[in-house]
Amino acid sequence: MTDVARLAGVSAQTVSRTLAGHPNVQAKTRAKVLAAVEQLGYRRNNAARTLSSGRSRTIGVVTLQTNFYSRTNLTFGIETAAREAGYSVSTATTASLDTAAIEGAMSRLAEQGVEGVVLSVPLVHVSPRIEQLTRSVPTVTVDGSRTAATEVVAVDQTLAARLATRHLIELGHETVWHVAGPKEWLDAASRVEGWRDTLEAEGLSVPPVLEGDWTPASGYRNGLILGKIPDVTAVFVASDEMAFGVIRALHELGRRVPEDISVVGVDDIALAEYCSPSLTTVAQPFAEMGALAVTHLLRLVEHPEAPPEPASVEPALIVRASTAPAPGRAGRRP
Repeated sequence: MTDVARLAGVSAQTVSRTLAGHPNVQAKTRAKVLAAVEQLGYRRNNAARTLSSGRSRTIGVVTLQTNFYSRTNLTFGIETAAREAGYSVSTATTASLDTAAIEGAMSRLAEQGVEGVVLSVPLVHVSPRIEQLTRSVPTVTVDGSRTAATEVVAVDQTLAARLATRHLIELGHETVWHVAGPKEWLDAASRVEGWRDTLEAEGLSVPPVLEGDWTPASGYRNGLILGKIPDVTAVFVASDEMAFGVIRALHELGRRVPEDISVVGVDDIALAEYCSPSLTTVAQPFAEMGALAVTHLLRLVEHPEAPPEPASVEPALIVRASTAPAPGRAGRRP
């Protein structure tokens, strides 16, 4: 930094302010500093900054090792918001939802000196070690999990299921079948609850739950089951990716979507609008959730004494071509 300052003809403090994006640096001075940085190939020494300031300006993310669209888009929202706030992101992935694996991921981030953690995996069981880690490092969860010290940013998954199920009921379907996500996911459990409660409130029969694992392949396997049940006219699937598999299986069995069977997914991933037929789904704003999680986390980092402010993001039903009135029915008005 001293070399940059000498070449630019400014103080080391001005170099520091420029690289930190301080608004009080004049445009002409900023240009001189950045030119010197480019000429010298200067890179900030984060380890030295941490030692001198006691701040790493880094937040950690614990996420599942997967290529699911929802995880990828959520992480994108986190990284974008952190960068705009002047923080870098360190990610620790876990191959399973085992408590020990999550403990290990959080411990690795704590050892790196992150200032806070976004926990992007569901905590089915909270261990004493996880409780300890979330007390020592500010933590925000985005999957409905919570410990005594975490703050929650979540989508109302029960409402998501109600929106999907209600839409199909209003189209005149006498009941709605459900392909759920894995039992160990809190989001999946909440969607089952919302689906069942909506059917029971209408006095409709509740079919047995079919369980998937979020993959299109598991949707396909369940679609082969559903397509062979003559009375099935409506299916609520707990993710878009599984819904694609369901639709493929129904097509192979000669069951038309939506003329014979209506299908609703959850997530509104980019492909949902372009599959055939285009998928009716309940949208979850993943990037917005990631940004909101960072906002809440940085509030905890900067003001640790502040009271918790859990946030819930409302989902929205997106009606497309994969749903229609039940065969022989015109549907009913909302």
